[in-house]
Amino acid sequence: MKKENKEKDVKGITAEKDEFSEYFTELMIKADLVDYTNVSGCIAFKPVAYSIWEKIKEEVDKRFKEIGIKNVYFPLFIPEKTLMKEAEHFEGFTPEVAWVTRVGDKELNEKLAIRPTSETIMYESYAKWIRSWRDLPLLYNQWNNVVRWEFKNPVPFLRTREFLWNEGHTVYSRKKEAEEERDKILGIYKEVCEKYLAIPSLIGRKSKKETFAGAEYTYSMEFIMPNGKAIQGPDWHHDGQNFAKAYGIKFLNKDGKEEYAYQNTFAITTRILGIMFAIHSDDKGLILPPNIAPNKSVIVPIYFEDSKEKVLKACSVIAKMLKKYGVIFDDRVNYKPGFKFNEWEMKGIPLRIEIGPKEIEKKEVIIIRRDNNKKETVKIKDLKEKINEELEDIQNKLFDKAKKFLYGNFIECSSLNEVKKAIENKKIALAPLSKDEEIEDKLKFETGGAKVLNIPDEQPSVRGKCIISGKDADYYAYIGKSY
Repeated sequence: MKKENKEKDVKGITAEKDEFSEYFTELMIKADLVDYTNVSGCIAFKPVAYSIWEKIKEEVDKRFKEIGIKNVYFPLFIPEKTLMKEAEHFEGFTPEVAWVTRVGDKELNEKLAIRPTSETIMYESYAKWIRSWRDLPLLYNQWNNVVRWEFKNPVPFLRTREFLWNEGHTVYSRKKEAEEERDKILGIYKEVCEKYLAIPSLIGRKSKKETFAGAEYTYSMEFIMPNGKAIQGPDWHHDGQNFAKAYGIKFLNKDGKEEYAYQNTFAITTRILGIMFAIHSDDKGLILPPNIAPNKSVIVPIYFEDSKEKVLKACSVIAKMLKKYGVIFDDRVNYKPGFKFNEWEMKGIPLRIEIGPKEIEKKEVIIIRRDNNKKETVKIKDLKEKINEELEDIQNKLFDKAKKFLYGNFIECSSLNEVKKAIENKKIALAPLSKDEEIEDKLKFETGGAKVLNIPDEQPSVRGKCIISGKDADYYAYIGKSY
């Protein structure tokens, strides 16, 4: 038993996946994705992690532009009076706002908030820029960083005090137009999450209690982590005229009459990286879906001194042939093949290619999949085609596995006891509830911290009775413990 633990310590993750926080933190460090800094709760993204974020940003941004959204940039600092204009919104962020009060040895006349979100500072400008119905719709987005000074235990990507995101802020002349945007934005986020990150989600409307501060209603994408907890991913908020009235965003309609505009906000954050890492990885380390992996394959040469030159030369030729796959040619001479195998397994490279003197003689290579460790011999002339097939299959298999996990971990319940049992077993419950906020407070108390995650649009034909009040339910909701 001791020998096994020692071997595991060298080759993989020592913490069990059930011990999620320890497991995940160890994974992030050993897979060389992040490093800690001297600022508590703030991490440094290392090249692979940041490259993945760049790809997500690229794919989302491309789709935004296709539907007419343009990028802008607004300041990091927000005057206190600006932030306080929309009282409900400000109250929602009060505990998390970090303030600048001094520059050098001089006290500022007014505190400046370090951007927790940009509604307030952007909408003062929107009020100046929008005059007529001809100025609408206004479809703007910015990619930036925000600071929310949470006091819970920080976890890389999943809960950090500074993170990266997009924040879309769109304005429409009609409520119907504004609400029609929802499916476009959520469709973009869903496509990128599924096609590139291979992670499915539960999409639905947040309850009133869980709605974003200042919004009329919120839609979210919820994911289930390996420890049974849910975590919120991308979201979309319909703000109605709440911010328009607070910041004076008005326009003259076609009849020359003044109206308040309708607004939406939406975001995807670097939290999505942590979700993907957690869902796909195992006790050997990271597993990256090929469509998002910066490096899709690695070549490891295997040789003795008398075959070294010959093998390295052959590997170099194959590396050039596979350049479009972001191939890594691991020609380090001071490390044994076994060490390299373990390192690239830890870092989640989808395919490993092994080449030795025997393979060169037979004009073939050995490929090993990271997701299932399947080993196969392939002729060099067939290698490109085979790699394409394997990468596509890995991508599909990871998505299918994640989908099976997601839908295998929620249970339809009709009573509070069934919900309690589901939560105890680290599952998500789908159960009938009334919409009163008091009901949600009681639910949280009775279940030891579970809450409404969101409410799916597709509802059972029979609503049933609320599991808390016993009265006719307003909807079925996903319920679970959450980050």
